[in-house]
Amino acid sequence: MPRLKERTDTSETSHRRTTSKGNAVMYGKKLPVWDALFVIPHRVEFKKAWRKGEPSTLLPIPTRPMVRVESSDIWIHDPSSAIVVEKSEMTNDPPRGEAAASPAKRLKVAHQFPQPRNSTIFAPFRTIGLVSPTPVPFTSLPLGKTTFQITTSVGHCLHTYDLRRGLRLVFITRPQTPAPITATVARKERVLAAWGGEGAIQAPGIWVFQRGRKYAELGMPNNSSEPVKELIVFGSWIVGRCLTRIEVWKSANYEHYTTITPLASSGPTRNTLSGGVCNVPTFLNKIVVGKQDGGVDIWNVSTGKLVYTVFPPDLSSGAVTSIQPATALSLVAIARTDGSIVIHDIQTDRVITELRAQSGHNANITSISFRTDGYGAGEDGQESGLMATAGNDGTDVTIWDLHNGGRVVGVLHGAHNPPSSVHGGVSGGISKVEFLPGQDVMVTSGLDNALKTWIFDANSLSTVPQILHSRSGHAAPVTLLDFLPTNSEDADATGKWILSAGRDQSLWGWSIRQDGQSGELSQGGIRKKAKKLGLLGSSLEIDSSTNLDDLKAPKITCFACSLNRDGGMGAVPSAGGIWANVASKKGTHDASDSGMTGWESIVTGHRGDKHARTWFWGRKRAGRWAFETTDGTEVTSVAVSSCGTFALVGSAGGSISMFNLQSGLLRQRFPAPLNPAQAQKLKLEQSDLTQASRNTPRFRPGTGKHRKAVTGLLVDPLNRTVVSCGIEGKIKFWDMHSGVLQDEIDWSRTTAITAARYYMPSDLVAFSCDDLSLRVIDLETKKLVRELWGSLGQINDFCFSNDGRWIIAASMDSVIRVWDLPTAHLISAFQVESPCTALAFSDTGEYLATAHADSVGINLWNNRTLFTHVPTRKIGDEEIMRATLPTPSGERGQGLLSAAFDETEQGFPEEDDVLIDQSPADIDTLSNDLLSLSLIPKARWQTLLHLQTIKARNKPTEPPKAPEKAPFFLPSLTNGRPEPKDVVTNGVSRPSADNHTLSHLSRATTSSTQSEFTAHLGTFAHQRQDGDPDPLLTHLSALAPSAADSAIRTLANLDEMTAFVQALTVRLRQRRDYELVQTWMSVFLRCHGDVIVGQDNENEGVKEALRQALRGWRQEQGREGRRLDELMGYCSGVAAWLRSTR
Repeated sequence: MPRLKERTDTSETSHRRTTSKGNAVMYGKKLPVWDALFVIPHRVEFKKAWRKGEPSTLLPIPTRPMVRVESSDIWIHDPSSAIVVEKSEMTNDPPRGEAAASPAKRLKVAHQFPQPRNSTIFAPFRTIGLVSPTPVPFTSLPLGKTTFQITTSVGHCLHTYDLRRGLRLVFITRPQTPAPITATVARKERVLAAWGGEGAIQAPGIWVFQRGRKYAELGMPNNSSEPVKELIVFGSWIVGRCLTRIEVWKSANYEHYTTITPLASSGPTRNTLSGGVCNVPTFLNKIVVGKQDGGVDIWNVSTGKLVYTVFPPDLSSGAVTSIQPATALSLVAIARTDGSIVIHDIQTDRVITELRAQSGHNANITSISFRTDGYGAGEDGQESGLMATAGNDGTDVTIWDLHNGGRVVGVLHGAHNPPSSVHGGVSGGISKVEFLPGQDVMVTSGLDNALKTWIFDANSLSTVPQILHSRSGHAAPVTLLDFLPTNSEDADATGKWILSAGRDQSLWGWSIRQDGQSGELSQGGIRKKAKKLGLLGSSLEIDSSTNLDDLKAPKITCFACSLNRDGGMGAVPSAGGIWANVASKKGTHDASDSGMTGWESIVTGHRGDKHARTWFWGRKRAGRWAFETTDGTEVTSVAVSSCGTFALVGSAGGSISMFNLQSGLLRQRFPAPLNPAQAQKLKLEQSDLTQASRNTPRFRPGTGKHRKAVTGLLVDPLNRTVVSCGIEGKIKFWDMHSGVLQDEIDWSRTTAITAARYYMPSDLVAFSCDDLSLRVIDLETKKLVRELWGSLGQINDFCFSNDGRWIIAASMDSVIRVWDLPTAHLISAFQVESPCTALAFSDTGEYLATAHADSVGINLWNNRTLFTHVPTRKIGDEEIMRATLPTPSGERGQGLLSAAFDETEQGFPEEDDVLIDQSPADIDTLSNDLLSLSLIPKARWQTLLHLQTIKARNKPTEPPKAPEKAPFFLPSLTNGRPEPKDVVTNGVSRPSADNHTLSHLSRATTSSTQSEFTAHLGTFAHQRQDGDPDPLLTHLSALAPSAADSAIRTLANLDEMTAFVQALTVRLRQRRDYELVQTWMSVFLRCHGDVIVGQDNENEGVKEALRQALRGWRQEQGREGRRLDELMGYCSGVAAWLRSTR
């Protein structure tokens, strides 16, 4: 049993990296192989003795790292860590001394994220919808006098936006950092990003990016383990603030200069640096740092000495949360946790002004910025001294005028308004506020995944800025996804737009092709509505319980879309406001205008709301109608007919209503209420019992209503049948025009139905049930055709593939499964880091889109089956793979081409699995009874068949003209090279070496094709009966059309012709390469037909052998033709019998 407790320290100082020999480097010391086991963040406890030669075993351990023993090798993997111990050889004795340094017995530690094997069908592509989802503040960089670039962190990479182009995304950094980014700063076209150090999972590091690419890496100190929380660059220094220390680098060469450790103070906080580090202009080599005890230290980074300490005015002031230099020399603004802001003169250690935020206005200030263009303050707004403050626990930006003791002149309410954590959203507020240097523009970012710019209007009396640009995404996790359906007028956009809804009460449209086209569908000017209600504006008092989300529609729980009647940008808007049920100025329900321009195309249902709301997709805004359920209960499901005219709304009480999207009128109920005539007819039928028993339908009019909530609705493409399902476990089929129930499927005794999906081309409807199964019925026969089992958790969402062959489902066990409908087999399954809450498959089959419970982004996966063969054999639960989610930069994912050709790490069958499922390249034919074609492109053999016609068509109309003579002093050129001249030696003229080489290569190239073809032909001719035509025909199929024509045309004698015909006959008998064999025979007969039919008394015996070979070919060709005719006739008869109505 190997002993792992012995540790040897070589005490060799090194940079924090992984050595190429496999040594683990930790805290600057190179450790031997066995110490690499302890580099894993969680201690590994081995519960079983490992001996050389043991079979593969998965050992249970109490922590997350996974250990697998295969024979004499160890594989250790920790999914939560960026350090992966890949492989090591086991021995019976532990390594000792220098013996442990053998490269063959070392653990290899990879300094990068693990690369799990992804699904065989789907490859990660990229993530969209992320702008500023992390609390890391943005950084800005001026580019001359024309524009600014603003860089935000999205986790492991950075997004850079151009302000002049309306916050257009210009760069996404690559490669990704090994750990999440903790701080950023921009300087001279380069952006520095600090990452790692959180929880000791990954050692920290700092990378330098330029134009989206990694430019350099800062050298980290040997004992660095704390995350860098803030970065600043000034002069020749780069300073990083950690939790208890300050790291300093030289900006010229990015080398580490020194480490500054503040003096420990009394109390539990000791020397913790709470927040804020800055450089004051004109203070050479000095930095100002805020501490947990409320004090502020001034350090000289060049000497590493403490210059001065500014003590807090009161011991109860709390920790320093933000420090920012003012526009006046030696003045610094210091914010503390008690809400106070002190303008301090650090040169004289004197308080200039003390301000205090009012209750409800950023009590905890974490960001301060000063306007530097010299305007905005004073009585007339023409003086400098304007300051903006914001906090990470608030949503407002407070504007201060520092003249006359300082006062609040305006509050920008709801600058960033993330949803409340009570409703399942994200918590937090504004991460940073900053005035752009020399501009009247302010930039803010928040945890609502938004980046906004605001401008101060010099001609306005208001001191509150107006919105200039905005770039944002979902502020809370996405709950609903769907690719926008096909529009007959814009087929190019098919599969390029995604519709999504999230917990933040918003509806978004995402463009896969151009990120700048994405945007939220407007709900009618929320900020304008809030101003009318007095919730926004320059008022300094506001009810703390007021939230802009209260003015939005409730959270979307279901939606449906059809673009066939969408009016685009020219659709007629509502004259009476959104969702006001007013069609136009002419009067209520006047649909004449919308009939010419189109109408709404999206219908949504909302949590706790009895109204289903409509939306214009082309205008990206809310629509005119709010359809109320007939029983007044909550909307639980919606559907839109394929023609785009009717919207169906299902309720929690079981009612189903159909509305006209053009006029907004109620057109039908399911079941339809009985009118007086129908009631009288029903009464007469009941009076005549005999007649009623004969003619009474199974379901009478007015009956069949769902007893519980309607969970799914759909309409067939001909607008004849409406299908609904309910939580009570019943599926009902309604006549769309009469509202009468036609048929019903009852599963109430076995399960409840939670959702339904419709695949229109095949008339298949899939239902998810609470027994963790998926059931598929045929809409034509109304019969159950498939039951799909395997999910181990509640099914969150599911969809059909674009061709209807697969069903993809996501469940609460964080596994995405793919079932093959023809075989009902589970063919692919992969586990992701967090449960998938919504998914959608594009109509083009290119992408699978997924949304997850802990992310506000949308992940895109490539469908690899479009480009390469993918095994679709049945798999078991033990073959579920752990997949890597796509990233914003697409680095860990795969593009379309890489996903198509990468077969090494995508979970393809290996070793024994190859015998189960082979690719077409590994086998010649599936069965000897099948006639197979070749894999040669169609254009190649068709060109060979019509080569003479192509040559005649491409023949030049006139001979080439000789070039004009060059001046006598310039040598002539031949094909762009000087014409070779003869070499005169001893009076004898000889060809030059170049001329000799060219002629030799030309002769070799001309004869190589014929000689190799003749050699293969001779080998086959000698074998005759037992000959294998594969080498000959494989070589011939690899030739270009002109070369293949030349090889067949230059068959030298009758023996070669006979052997060639026999080779084609053997291949025809094998039923392989059918179209190639026919093409070659056609060319052969066209070239040598005169020789076959001609008279030659001297070679009559050899010619008779050739004719006999051709008779054998004709006999085999006729036999195969008759067999194909019989098979085609049989198939045609079976198809005709299936189509017949008898």
